[in-house]
Amino acid sequence: MLRALLLLLTLTSTISFNLSPPSRPTTSLSSRRTFLSTSTSFLSTAALTTLFPQIGLAAADDADRVKVEKMKTAKSGAPTPSIGELAAIRFKASSGPTIIDDIYSTPEPFYTRVGSGGLIRGVELILPKMSVGDRWVLTIPSDLAFGEKGRPASAGKPRIGSGAEIVFDVEMVGLPGKEEELIDIIGDV
Repeated sequence: MLRALLLLLTLTSTISFNLSPPSRPTTSLSSRRTFLSTSTSFLSTAALTTLFPQIGLAAADDADRVKVEKMKTAKSGAPTPSIGELAAIRFKASSGPTIIDDIYSTPEPFYTRVGSGGLIRGVELILPKMSVGDRWVLTIPSDLAFGEKGRPASAGKPRIGSGAEIVFDVEMVGLPGKEEELIDIIGDV
């Protein structure tokens, strides 16, 4: 909610700063109205960023709270995903002895758009740092996973308790569109 408010105020202040001359004749009343609108937006944005500097740093701080153990490291120069790109991953997620999901045992990897929110927040923060070929074990604190509410049981999925820490073993197996084409690897026959 606070981020949305900050974004709204920032957009309002940038819209208010219009350097082009007005298309209609200005009166002192409309000039004052424009000045007050601009000033209010600017001051509101400045006050919020001064009072809540942690808003901009929240994502970086959150990523630092995820414990990363590198099991396998990618080759030098391996492609890394950008936000919005499709990534093929394999993973096994667990909470204590309870296995939440295991994509290692399926024939196809799981495809997700990086940063889309399709995975728990702790994983979404780490995926852009991985390269194709990396396999990392992530220990994700509760507030970056399912939080205090946990997750109710659903068809084929166990219940996740309140405040549960999640261990997420993830391997980046592909980035469709960024990988070298097979014809380039083996040559034209």
